[in-house]
Amino acid sequence: MAYKKENIIEALCHVFYPDSEKDLVALNMIDNIKTEEKKISFSLVLPTLNNPFKSSIKKACINAIKSFVDKEAEVEIDITAKISIGRIDQQEILPGVKNIIAIASGKGGVGKSTISSNLAVALAMNGAKVGLIDADIYGPSIPKMFNVENERPYLKEINGKNRIVPVEKYGVKMLSIGFFANQSDALVWRGPMATNAIKQLINDGDWGELDYLLIDLPPGTSDIHLTMVQTVPVTGVIIVSTPQDVALADAIKGISMFRGDKINVPVLGLIENMAWFTPDELPDNKYYIFGKEGCKKLAEKLQIPLIGQIPIVQNICEGGDMGRPIVLEENQMSKAFKELSEVVSKEIAIRNANIAPTKKVEITNNDGCSAAKE
Repeated sequence: MAYKKENIIEALCHVFYPDSEKDLVALNMIDNIKTEEKKISFSLVLPTLNNPFKSSIKKACINAIKSFVDKEAEVEIDITAKISIGRIDQQEILPGVKNIIAIASGKGGVGKSTISSNLAVALAMNGAKVGLIDADIYGPSIPKMFNVENERPYLKEINGKNRIVPVEKYGVKMLSIGFFANQSDALVWRGPMATNAIKQLINDGDWGELDYLLIDLPPGTSDIHLTMVQTVPVTGVIIVSTPQDVALADAIKGISMFRGDKINVPVLGLIENMAWFTPDELPDNKYYIFGKEGCKKLAEKLQIPLIGQIPIVQNICEGGDMGRPIVLEENQMSKAFKELSEVVSKEIAIRNANIAPTKKVEITNNDGCSAAKE
């Protein structure tokens, strides 16, 4: 007699995704359950293609089946990967993009673009299709961080409309206003000009099929942020801050903006950059030059995940200046960014399993903008 599927599902509810409070069933990671006499087979659908936890999760699933269903059961698990969709109305804007992730900071100089660059490359290294928009309209730095400052995107006619073909490097498609301006020129733009430029990078880019489109925002809370949430349905936002009080105060403002009723974009988590300093000659030493665990305390206070703590080391600065993100190397820093990409993928999967897809923020005539509806 075959086993009952509901008993198998109940058993797998005891298996939690690593470092998560959600089980595999709640995260929609179990599919195609089949039973035949003493045999049980199902698909384990993970949120990343090269998932480092797949062996441990598979083992935990087998143990759960034998503990809660039958210790004599023969268990066969097919491990696949599928990146979930966290947005709605995919036919209108960016039809091939599954998730749009904003990366923001309340204060400048916290390393947001460094985080964006390394996170984008790390996600691509995991097998995901990744795009990156440099929306820091007044200080675009992504071209330098990828050593593509001299590249120029070209136009391609698609279905009777000219599209901008993104520059691609390290597996990441990217567009930046920096590609369309001289490196030595100061970008002095009025608000409408800046917001129109962002709309063009989003709407006119030939992005194709992407699992994640990261948008590296300027610091603060400005017209650029409002334009973004009005132009595209943002899956979620990641906030970057250093642990010092002045940066945390501005981070709170950014979090409040995205969490507010008028915008209502899920905050996926907080990244603490420059968490500590480690000199090359003393790799085991940590010096908390900007304060200790400020972002951890803030994350606990605001009840949002702390999804990463990135130290400051000389190699990060050198990698950015040379146009080769440090995640491409083999060292402790690259490991930190690879782990960050796994956590981000997990948080996106949790968000998509538990929150309705995001819509664009709608404008009203009364108060400027209305809440994004779910």
